[in-house]
Amino acid sequence: MDAVAEPKALLATLSGQVAAGRLIPVLGPAVLDVGDEPCPVPTAARALSHMLSAKVTVPGRIRNNLWHTGQYIESFRHRVTLDKLMAEFFKPVPSPGPLHRWLASLTELPLIVDTWYDGTMAAALSGRGDWGLVQGASKARRLDEAPWYRAYDSAGHDAPIAAADTWKTVLYKPHGAAQPAGDVLVSDSDYVEVLTEIDIQTPLPDVLKRIREGRGFLFLGCRFYDQILRSFARAFLKRSAGPHYAVLPVDELTKNEVKFLASENITPISLSLAEAAAILT
Repeated sequence: MDAVAEPKALLATLSGQVAAGRLIPVLGPAVLDVGDEPCPVPTAARALSHMLSAKVTVPGRIRNNLWHTGQYIESFRHRVTLDKLMAEFFKPVPSPGPLHRWLASLTELPLIVDTWYDGTMAAALSGRGDWGLVQGASKARRLDEAPWYRAYDSAGHDAPIAAADTWKTVLYKPHGAAQPAGDVLVSDSDYVEVLTEIDIQTPLPDVLKRIREGRGFLFLGCRFYDQILRSFARAFLKRSAGPHYAVLPVDELTKNEVKFLASENITPISLSLAEAAAILT
């Protein structure tokens, strides 16, 4: 088998693993670029940071870092400003692409992890009534004893976190979501407590910990160039059975990404997302 055919054959096999619920997909923002229409929301952390800094002037040295930019806006223009901008940018819900539609059709898939703020995956699942959303919640924006995460049923109504154990498919958005409540983690202060405790798994919902047992992960459209991104990915993988895979541009990886993939035993699959979508679906 030649070098081109090998990753395609591997991904074809992994498609069956995802469909059977034995491999958990993790979606990154780049998945939004594999759609039928131009995407109306930003599809990368750096692009979102630039959009925020176009609305509120921030120092040039931090404009490429989303979380530093978010923190600057929160500190000097108030959290309300940051939340309003995020709500504005992610108010449009992109049309679900082929990967979203395929995943939504898999009734044996117990968990989908979506690491971006958009409502696309939820829109793809909206034709079903047997799913629900569990999302990370910002403790920094609350004065009370805030939870690490919140749950919503398929209609977008608040639900007890225990309800997640009854859903056929759980959509988990660790960084929060623009819909239904606009609760997002996007500034340094949002992540302070999360990163302090993520190694002991406290910020992760029990439903994720239960489902990952005996399963591996397939990262699609995710990158690992930042410590926050690596910390969350590492937390997902902890105590899971594996194996793990990631579809990404191998030739563009940073040294930190290469080291991370090796340390976490994640097999890189060097295909474009468009190619991967065609094979998986």
